[in-house]
This record gives sequence, C-alpha cells and structure tokens, in this order.
Amino acid sequence: MTDRNAKQRRVLDPERVVRTLEQLHARIAERFPASGLSVVCGDLIVTAKKTQRRAHDLGHPYIGLRILVGLIAVTAIGLQIYLARIFDWRSLTLKADPVSLAQGLDSAVNLGLLAFGAIWFLATLETRLKRSRTLKHLYELRSFAHVIDMHQLTKDPSVILGNGARTASSPKRQMNEFQLARYLDYCSEMLALVSKLAALYAARSRDAAIIDAINDVEVLTSDLGRKIWQKITILSQLKEVEDAGGAAVEG
Repeated sequence: MTDRNAKQRRVLDPERVVRTLEQLHARIAERFPASGLSVVCGDLIVTAKKTQRRAHDLGHPYIGLRILVGLIAVTAIGLQIYLARIFDWRSLTLKADPVSLAQGLDSAVNLGLLAFGAIWFLATLETRLKRSRTLKHLYELRSFAHVIDMHQLTKDPSVILGNGARTASSPKRQMNEFQLARYLDYCSEMLALVSKLAALYAARSRDAAIIDAINDVEVLTSDLGRKIWQKITILSQLKEVEDAGGAAVEG
C-alpha cells in the first residue's frame, strides 16, 4: 500500500488539476469580473474536464476494434492457408516451365506480403487512431496558450510611470500597479495549468509522436510564461524605484 501511495504522489491527479483551474477562475472572476481572461479560463475548465476523460480513455483499449481486427486477421490467415492447401503444387512443379513457376511463386509471395501488410495496418489502427485524436486535443491546448498570451500582450508595465501621451489607437489601460501584477500572474498560472493538462496524456501513452507533441506544448507555455514573468519583474523594479524616489523626497 505504501508503494502504491508513493506512486500516486508521483503522478498528476487530473481532478486536482481541474480543481486548481476552477479556483483560479474564481480568483480571476472576483478580481476582474466579466473580463475576457475570465471567459477564457471558464472555457479552459470545460476543456480540462474533457481532457480528464480523454486521458483516461487513452490508456484503455478499443475492445470492439481489437475484436474486429482479430477476426479479420484470422480470416485472412485462414484464407491463405486454405488456398495453399487446395492448390495443386505437385502438378505445377511437374508441368510448368521454370519461367511460369517463378512467376507463380512470385505472385504467391506478393499476395502473401500484401495480406500480412493489410493485417499489420489493421493491427496498428488503434494506435494511429489514438495518436490522431490526442494530437488534435493537444493542438487545442496550444491554441489556448496563444489566446492567453494575446490577453497579456498589451499589458505593458512601463505605462505605470505615466510617461508619454496616448494616441487614438492606444489600447485602454485602466489597471493600477497591483491589478496589473495580479493580471499577469493569473496569465502565468493559466499557462502553467495548460502545460499540466497536456502532461496528463503522457501518463497514459508511450507513443513517441504524442510525447513529442506534449513536450512542444510544455516548451511553448514555458516560453510564454517567461515573457510574462519578465514583465512582472520589470513591474517590481519600477515599484522599487518609485518607493526609493518617494523615500528620498520625504527625507
């Protein structure tokens, strides 16, 4: 039991990921009600619940498909054996010339290779179906990461200084320093949770293509999150400079 509990602690719990995302959505809605970021987070919760089910299904076999493939494979092999048994090989070897015999054997070998190629195609069908569906779901998570990045794109910490005049095309910036820091932090947390949702698939699959796609999502969210934390760092430095300036004036 101890080993089992230790193993569970080393694996992402999908339910906890969903609960964490729900709590983040509540925090965003309370701090920035009716904001676009709150809507995106709500949509991400819906996707997270679907991801929980999809990752669970990824680790289970398609029983119906396996039975169908098995029946087709057995039928194909049985047909090959039946044809080989009813064919008059002795007559062929006695009457046929070497060229005809070679052509007949070549055709038989090609037919056998095609049959076993078809069986291999059917045997790997489940893996390819799971791969195709999972890659589609991972692409959805990549899209979420880019949407989150778009929401923080115009959140410039330098505007806190109030320098420079606005233009007609300047985006609306109504957040104070504290609100901007919280908004950026929420975006960073959402990106981290997108990465965790992608990682849920890794616990259920050893497909190299799926693992590579998961790594791509993790790299993307990490890079985008790094840009956000650069903004948070700049905002913190501006705050320190502002506080130092205020202290100097008071002194």
